[in-house]
Amino acid sequence: MRKNLLLVALSAALLSACKGDATLSRDVKGYDDPLMRNEKKITGIIKQMTLEEKVAMLHGKHMFTSEGVPAQGIADMVYADGPFGIREEMEPHSWNSIHLKTDSATFFPTGSALAATWSEEMAYIYGTGMAREARLRGKDMILGPAINIQRIPTGGRTYEYLSEDPFLSSRLSVEYTKGVQDNGVAVCVKHFAINNQETNRGSVNAIVSPRAMREIYLPPFEATVVEGNAFGVMSAYNKINGYWCAENYQLLNQILRQDWGFKGMVISDWGGTHSTVGSVTAGLNVEMPNSNYLGQALLDSVKSGAVAESVIDERVREILRVRLAVEPVPEDKANKEMTAKPEQAKIAYEVAANSIVLLKNDGGLLPIDLNKVKTVAVIGDNADKIMATGGVGAGVKALYEITPIAGLRNRIGDKAKIVYAQGYTSQQARGGFGGFGRRGGAPAASAKPDDTAAKLQDEAVKAAKGADIVLFIGGDNRQHETEGSDRRSMDLPYNQENVLEAVAKVNPNVVFIAVAGAPVDLNRVQSCCSTIVQSWFNGTEGGNALADILLGKISPSGRLPFSYPIKLEDSPAYATGSFPQTDAPVNQDVFVSLVQEDSKAEELLKGATGRGTALYSEDILVGYRWFDTKQKPVMYPFGYGLGYSKVEYSGFAVSKSQFSDGEVISVSFTAGNSGKYDQLDVPQLYVHRVDSKVEWPYKELKAFRKIKVNAGASAFVTLDIPVESLKYWDEARHDWVLEPGKIELLLAHDAGNVAAKLEVAIR
Repeated sequence: MRKNLLLVALSAALLSACKGDATLSRDVKGYDDPLMRNEKKITGIIKQMTLEEKVAMLHGKHMFTSEGVPAQGIADMVYADGPFGIREEMEPHSWNSIHLKTDSATFFPTGSALAATWSEEMAYIYGTGMAREARLRGKDMILGPAINIQRIPTGGRTYEYLSEDPFLSSRLSVEYTKGVQDNGVAVCVKHFAINNQETNRGSVNAIVSPRAMREIYLPPFEATVVEGNAFGVMSAYNKINGYWCAENYQLLNQILRQDWGFKGMVISDWGGTHSTVGSVTAGLNVEMPNSNYLGQALLDSVKSGAVAESVIDERVREILRVRLAVEPVPEDKANKEMTAKPEQAKIAYEVAANSIVLLKNDGGLLPIDLNKVKTVAVIGDNADKIMATGGVGAGVKALYEITPIAGLRNRIGDKAKIVYAQGYTSQQARGGFGGFGRRGGAPAASAKPDDTAAKLQDEAVKAAKGADIVLFIGGDNRQHETEGSDRRSMDLPYNQENVLEAVAKVNPNVVFIAVAGAPVDLNRVQSCCSTIVQSWFNGTEGGNALADILLGKISPSGRLPFSYPIKLEDSPAYATGSFPQTDAPVNQDVFVSLVQEDSKAEELLKGATGRGTALYSEDILVGYRWFDTKQKPVMYPFGYGLGYSKVEYSGFAVSKSQFSDGEVISVSFTAGNSGKYDQLDVPQLYVHRVDSKVEWPYKELKAFRKIKVNAGASAFVTLDIPVESLKYWDEARHDWVLEPGKIELLLAHDAGNVAAKLEVAIR
């Protein structure tokens, strides 16, 4: 097993100071693994259990609960959906709310927003906030973090996932996990694995090379298990190379348990189990949310001899390890006080403020100077739209959500006049669980040029004419970007580009703010706006954070966690023709069918027919790796983001010129800020192979750090790359191999802006 594959000694001192020894990686000598503290006790528990009691633990009891051992006083496992806020309480066997007054939670910024912080510290405190609220609700395991690689810009869950890069995703998922588990709640990292599209996700067969799996798609899971000691893993809906994830022996036993040493429990995605014998012997612990396969059918299989009871004992042991490592919250103690707390709202604000990306500021419109700007026109449906719910999948019954216009009103007060015009409408899309009626892959409806659209556009133009500055707040929403379907394109929906262009004709001082969880087409926006900001589905305090950025209370420090292609067809899965697939029709989503109790659901859930083959033709060239290697220009590169002050690097040096396996490449440099604003900056260290005989991407991210450089000051920075992390997966040897030769260390502001280079040798 590769040890410490992705360790970076960047912010260890800062993080350990606030976390203590409990967060040591599981492969560090002296680490006391909570999952392995009770083996003797667990053996005794299992000896006293009947076969019926054991099987009862291996499937759903309620929609978000699985059975404990009532006869021995061992509590049920209670799951919390989802990764960016604790879902409201629901009826045991349905998706209907029970309308408690205490289950309003904090809406944390979604996954791509967290990734845009490029901050391990932010990921850790995010996890602490999630865990604290989960404990108030009596939850044992959070269904998150969601860490699949953002393979396609149009992915329905791009907003929920972290990044297109496995290293960035790994660093953040490890710290999210530690933040949760240090505070008494288990994570269930998802979706294991290769769940990179929503289109036909319940049936698609992903064909992926072993090298691409090991180097691109599995590292975030590996790091979260090996370093973060994740207690739980959720198997994905799809097939990998012909085998369902929930019954994939190579994935669940050989890789997860044998190679990585995972000691916890694997649960299925809801409705993602397809067999009895295959699933339980491959390593699935719990079928959720029902008992179609691991209930009576499993009991019968054991009694007939098709499944050995020792296999059942092992699955039960893995569940009990987690159950005994997480102290249950007594039912009479849960849901007794409001879930959302000011401490968690503060975390949501900090993450949101760290995430916002300034893409373009050619006109110098930002930050807004209220000594000169007396009338602010705020235009756009997203200015006053909540994002805690919508579409399909996880949502949050937020105690409150500060929208962008509310944040601006909070921060501007009477210092300037704010005029609001909706500009366009997105009412064609339904919110909440109403979105379940839309079939996978369907685009959100665009506003028609009818009387309503014309009236809204006229109102926007009128508001813009009389303003000193226009803040056009557009982008996507949670109905357009949604679990269960992928977008058909990156186009901005609802006719908003036409409104934007009409506004820009009467007032050139337009700041376009893209509220979205994924890339959108900015070509028309670029041509009419000198200033562009990327915001996100940014949580309970998102509007306040955005206002503070726009007004210059803080300088923007977010960096893109994905590449922004000029056009969709340039991105690797589209360029190779591997997405969307054309060998099968788009079908009702498996999860949607489960929720709706659709008459066709049974066929989908059983997976009688595979629908579609996703051939990962780009192999290891995902995201910026593709654009760099193919020399394909992008609109904005991976890792890109501006601030109100610019930080420059100098004195780039490396500790020595030759390195061997087991050593650490340590580089240093000075980051200087000659601007007027204190600036958070993200120096990034990439590696380029100079004389390799092995196929590589042009460069790969191997280290980064979020630093603060005060105005007029400088900071000395070090970044480390373990030589072990430079290995590649040799498919012939089925092992990690270090290739000797020369490499360039590229110190960069982003994937498209290299500031300095150094060459070293690997022996």
